[in-house]
Amino acid sequence: MQTSTMMIAVACCLLATRGEARAQPAQKETLLQTDHAWNGSPYRSYPSGQPQLTMLKLTVAPHTALPWHTHPEPNAGYILSGALTIQDKESGKTITLHAGEAFAETVHDVHRGVNDGDVPTVIIVTYAGVVGTPTSVPAKGEKSEY
Repeated sequence: MQTSTMMIAVACCLLATRGEARAQPAQKETLLQTDHAWNGSPYRSYPSGQPQLTMLKLTVAPHTALPWHTHPEPNAGYILSGALTIQDKESGKTITLHAGEAFAETVHDVHRGVNDGDVPTVIIVTYAGVVGTPTSVPAKGEKSEY
């Protein structure tokens, strides 16, 4: 009787383990979902026209302030390494982001990114725009961001 009970217990363990071994096809982690930019500016609408997604990998050198600029379309970024402080020119608001953090960029608000650190900051940015629209527009008197 004891042997039969042990065999049933082993069979149950094997079945349970077999069920645990089946992994989900994908694991999901929401990094960002929002209807407004980091500075509180709400997103109003997407640009009209032929949709175009653009994904950029930006590397900002240490001790560098990017030129003041705007974006004409919604975009979001993810800090792969380093840190970046984003400054809103009009309000003076700032946010400092570190590796592993996602952020929603502003649309039409003049801002810039600053890397005050000793290592490069690497960012992935995805723009939801339309064909023919630039991803970044320099503020008056400023150079291009990239």
